[in-house]
Amino acid sequence: MNALILAAGYATRLYPLTLNKAKPLLPVGGKPIIEWLVDHLMELDELQLIYIVTNDKFEKDFQAWADSYQARQPKAHFKIVNDGSTSDANKLGAIGDINLVLTRENLLSSDLLVLAGDNLFSDSIRGFVDFARNTEATVALYDVGDIEAIKKYATVSTDSSGVITQFEEKPEKPTSTLAAIALYFYSRSILPLFVTYLASGNNPDQPGRFLQWLYVRKPVKTFEIKGQWLDIGSKETLEAADKMFSATPTAK
Repeated sequence: MNALILAAGYATRLYPLTLNKAKPLLPVGGKPIIEWLVDHLMELDELQLIYIVTNDKFEKDFQAWADSYQARQPKAHFKIVNDGSTSDANKLGAIGDINLVLTRENLLSSDLLVLAGDNLFSDSIRGFVDFARNTEATVALYDVGDIEAIKKYATVSTDSSGVITQFEEKPEKPTSTLAAIALYFYSRSILPLFVTYLASGNNPDQPGRFLQWLYVRKPVKTFEIKGQWLDIGSKETLEAADKMFSATPTAK
């Protein structure tokens, strides 16, 4: 199994903080956001390589961070993939970036874990991976606990076995507080469908759009994660994450 961290966005909503620094490299709780993610990935013995897809503007910064991390954690193995974009105007989009890495790096023969580089988890993702590896596709769910807050995310309905039966982005009248978040497992049988999705002219941005397209074609399982989860999309959530993760035992 390989892992892919999506880190090619320009995070213009966080300007000027992200004008010269990629959002996943912003510090939270004493270390870059991406480092919290990679620390979780290091718990997975079956992991082969961690791919980080970024843009031309921040490629060297991610390579420098990866080299530093690997010097401290020799078992970590990274490949930085430059998608060639230089601004919001010519970016490939998250789904476009996933497909780029799959094809350029010939990854279709191994299962893939996909994570957004601006999501933070307080708890291990080991349980998610143990569950997901026996499925074709699985998305993580998180209970935001607020019927108004869920309107900013994607919510899902499932059948009794946890398979998605309905998927709605930013629902106006949500019936659940369970959000589908950017932590995905795709088996090798699913990966060729990224080409199919894009070849059909579908939107290449926002990774949840592929899931929305997929669930009516293939069974997509769900797994609820616990602990704390934050999607760093604003200065307010960045500040909240810094306070929250500064208080965790693993902050350093």
